[in-house]
Amino acid sequence: MAKKKRLSFSFRTILIILTAILVGYVVYQNWPDILDTFNRLDEANVFVLLLLIPEQLFMYFACGQIFFSYIRNRHGVKHFTNNDVLLISTELNFVNHAVPAGGIGGLAFLTYRLAPFNVSAGQASFLYLFRYAVTTVINYLQALIAIIVLLVLNLIPPEANWIIPVSLLMNFGVFVVLGLAIFIASSKKRIDFFARTISKALNFIVRSITFGHKKQMMRYDKISNYFGDIHVSVKIAKDDKNYLKKPALWGLIYSFCEIGTYWIVAISLGRPELLPYIMIGEAIGSVFDGIVPYGLYELGMAGVMIALGVDFPTATIITVMTRVITLVFTIVSGSYPYYKAIRKNDGR
Repeated sequence: MAKKKRLSFSFRTILIILTAILVGYVVYQNWPDILDTFNRLDEANVFVLLLLIPEQLFMYFACGQIFFSYIRNRHGVKHFTNNDVLLISTELNFVNHAVPAGGIGGLAFLTYRLAPFNVSAGQASFLYLFRYAVTTVINYLQALIAIIVLLVLNLIPPEANWIIPVSLLMNFGVFVVLGLAIFIASSKKRIDFFARTISKALNFIVRSITFGHKKQMMRYDKISNYFGDIHVSVKIAKDDKNYLKKPALWGLIYSFCEIGTYWIVAISLGRPELLPYIMIGEAIGSVFDGIVPYGLYELGMAGVMIALGVDFPTATIITVMTRVITLVFTIVSGSYPYYKAIRKNDGR
């Protein structure tokens, strides 16, 4: 028993050290922007920027409610509080910023944190993908509304007309991928075939890398159970959409808060009229954020805003200042709860 405890402590220590190294790497990579942001704070209304504190906390809470409102309705879990919702979401946001892995780290952590609530890895994956699907749909609609507003007001430069079909096509591509995922997960036969294919592919890679010394990385039955849980969750959602009403509503609120973060920074700089440009840029940036490991979200967002006619300094300072402020706030608000969560869950 003592041996298990030492192993557990060792794993926890390694995980905390690894996370600290990754956080240090993220801060190091963003250090020039951090210094530039603090040097340019005199250009912004600091009192308006302070609104980001309650706004960010509420955004974390909305994100957590996407998961927990579903868990409460579907699984009947009652032993969690609003404090649990906010804490887990704050920790998840911290992991997504600290681990530059295109959301994979966040999914792994969410699975880990929801395990005490009897939520399986497959069910956690369904919730994580559902959140992404909801925010993608809302971002697409927000971008569409913003494009219509700019077209009606004739505010899109002729040379930037290409951004309209590109933004719509990029978001449509995400819809296609999500639709394909739902199509596969809706059928037990298709999901079993997908699980077998994944299992064979992973084991083939492992055998190739280890020159045949290791035959398999993961057993088929574990992969099958994982995808089976996703299949069951998708089937339940399709059969009774009431389970998804509250999570979808919270997803809508969460998406508005994401836009609101950038808009508050724009307002602090005296540019509230940039809301439609932010809505379009955020939609494109979210697509980048979902398919690349790290760093292209803000680049895509700023690039779209510049292409739509926003001057380079303004588009840059809005995206960079927002990234830096949210990064600092994320590390400050999430590092200690994350550390406590690792210690608590490790000892359960």
